[in-house]
Amino acid sequence: MGQKVGALRELAIGESRVSLTPDSAVQLRKLGYVCFVEAGAGEKAGISDEAYCAAGVTVVADAAALVAASDVIVKVRPPTTAEVDLLSAGKTLISFFYPGQNGELLELARSKGANVIAMDMVPRISRAQKMDALSSMANIAGYRAVIEAGNHFGRFFTGQITAAGKVPPAKVLVIGAGVAGLAAIGVAVSLGAQTYAFDVRPEVAEQIESMGAEFVYLDFDGGAQQDGAATGGYAAPSSPEFREKQLAKFRELAPQMDIVITTALIPGRDAPKLWLADMVAAMKPGSVVVDLAAERGGNCDLTVADQKIVSDNGVTVIGYTDFPSRMAAQSSALYATNIRHMLTDLTPGKDGVIVHNMEDDVIRGATVAFEGAITYPPPPPKIAAIAAQKPKEKVKEPTPEEKRAAEAAAFRAETKNQLVLLAIGTAALLIVGAFAPSAFMSHFIVFVLACFVGFQVIWNVSHSLHTPLMAVTNAVSGIVILGALLQIGSSNGLVVVLSALSVLIATINIVGGFLVTRRMLAMFQKS
Repeated sequence: MGQKVGALRELAIGESRVSLTPDSAVQLRKLGYVCFVEAGAGEKAGISDEAYCAAGVTVVADAAALVAASDVIVKVRPPTTAEVDLLSAGKTLISFFYPGQNGELLELARSKGANVIAMDMVPRISRAQKMDALSSMANIAGYRAVIEAGNHFGRFFTGQITAAGKVPPAKVLVIGAGVAGLAAIGVAVSLGAQTYAFDVRPEVAEQIESMGAEFVYLDFDGGAQQDGAATGGYAAPSSPEFREKQLAKFRELAPQMDIVITTALIPGRDAPKLWLADMVAAMKPGSVVVDLAAERGGNCDLTVADQKIVSDNGVTVIGYTDFPSRMAAQSSALYATNIRHMLTDLTPGKDGVIVHNMEDDVIRGATVAFEGAITYPPPPPKIAAIAAQKPKEKVKEPTPEEKRAAEAAAFRAETKNQLVLLAIGTAALLIVGAFAPSAFMSHFIVFVLACFVGFQVIWNVSHSLHTPLMAVTNAVSGIVILGALLQIGSSNGLVVVLSALSVLIATINIVGGFLVTRRMLAMFQKS
């Protein structure tokens, strides 16, 4: 029998997620694990104890009994001091932990001899995307932010023209185009809002525009900004000059925006203030600001964590910190899958026995306590999260004189090539004419010219024009028919057969060409 995995019930107020679902438990059993869950752990996420039992999960009465029975303890939120006290040497805890902010809790876990894997410390490399719980939850937060904004916004997102009047589309500004920002952009665009987005990383402009939103550019001459790759895929802090330009742009946009969603946050740091009080004051009454960085102080001056407030000018500022928990069923499914993938990497033998390989970049990066030692912070991964983009070299625009010189040089080269080809062709014809009979030469010259004209007519035309071109120019096949009819009365049997084949093929070309033409013309006729 393999090791035992136990899922604790979350104790934090307002937390509805659970770290183990019946579906993930089935997959863990295939890895050789035996699964336990604390009674009532999935109730707020819509998962009953009976559903766990049906999936082969043992329901345990309380946390103490679950930890005592389990080798691996999984949960969502960082553990409480009481939960860490239940741990013992050799046990493994997997959860969000935020070791940079919970130093005392980390020291307590180390003193207990427990191994701690922080899901918030999973390195952002391609191989670890399946375990990236921060991205999973940010995706849900961005989606939910737009839904919350719509719940407090008194108009349609999409524009409408009705008998009762014209309704303009809502204007949505998303600040920060990380995972949460891109999710918010996708939902806002799909709802029909006129969506704008800003990010300090210019390389995300193409992603934003590909989703149907408009990237907000700054008129900033201070040089290129630091690439996000230097901070593990997150945006780097901006220079004071860039920040001033940024705030000036936001002040310009504030009166036009109906909904603002701010997502700018780097783990372990306080959220930068980007939407200031004067910007809120410049917004129209009834507008909404949703601050996804409220847990770390918020991007908006007026944000109050876990609360919704209304400013003096009627702008609603939402500072909830539990957006993923407000979609507990979906969040639990994704988070449990992240946990399952982590356990898959920890179980290379698929025998239910954890092999804590500290040489593995992902496992080492996420491990913050191991065998009685604190292993936070981890060394940088051998593979960069995002390859630093090489700055694009600016192509120098040629002057009019340089353009004329280049065109003249190209014309001379092309003329030279044509003259060389003409000379070679003439020489070839002279050699053939010196030995071939005169009747052959007259037919041969017509054949060469026909091939040349056909090549120029067909192959030098864009492929997109081939169908209409064929529909009209296949009538040239009539010339082939005339030539074949002149030869069909020949006394040579081979010439007669070839002439008959020419008539057949040319007829097919002509009929097919006019049929295609007719069908094309029918496309432009009203039915």
